[in-house]
Amino acid sequence: MKNKWKIGFLALLGINLLFAIIILSLVMFPAKGPQTSKLKGPMGEHVSFHVKSNKNDLNKLVNHYLEEEAVDSSIDYRVLLGDEVELYGTLPFFSEELNMELTFKPSALENGDLVLKQNSMTIGSLHLPISYVLNFISENYKIPKGVDIRPKDQLIYVHMQQLKLKSDIKLKADKFDLKKDDIAFTILVPVK
Repeated sequence: MKNKWKIGFLALLGINLLFAIIILSLVMFPAKGPQTSKLKGPMGEHVSFHVKSNKNDLNKLVNHYLEEEAVDSSIDYRVLLGDEVELYGTLPFFSEELNMELTFKPSALENGDLVLKQNSMTIGSLHLPISYVLNFISENYKIPKGVDIRPKDQLIYVHMQQLKLKSDIKLKADKFDLKKDDIAFTILVPVK
C-alpha cells in the first residue's frame, strides 16, 4: 500500500511541477504582437481628426474667431455662411457709416487651404470695382494671420494651417460645399 501512495504523490508532484513550468514559461516569454521597442519609433508631429460640420455651427465659430482677432479694429464686420460666404461690415465715410456686403464662392484645395472667389459686392448704393474694395479691406481691416487678400485676382486665400488657434492646432479644409451643407475639416493636433 505504501507504493501506491508514493507513486500517487510523485505523480501529483510531477503534474504540479509541469503546471508551474508551463505558467512560468508563459509569463517569462514575450507575447506575439507589437513590442515596446517597435512602438518607440518616430511618430509624426501631428495626430489628425476628421470632423464634419454644418453652416450654423461654422458661422458661430468663424464669427467668434473674428471677434477675438479684430478686438482693436475700428471697423466692424461679420461673416455669414449661406449658399455662399457673405461678409457684412460698415465702412467709415466722412461722418457716415456705409454698409458693405461682399459674397464669395468657397472652394477647398487639395493642400487643405480655402479659396474665396469674389462673387458680388455692394457698398451702400455705390458700384466700385471689386479689386478696389478688396484692396481697401486689406489696408483698413485687421485681417487674421493666414488670410491673404488678393485684389488683382478678386479672391481671398485662407492658409488654413497658418490660422492661429489654441494649443497650436492646425486645420485643413477637406470639403466646403455650402449648398449641400457638406463641410469637412481635418484637425491636426500637435504631439511633439
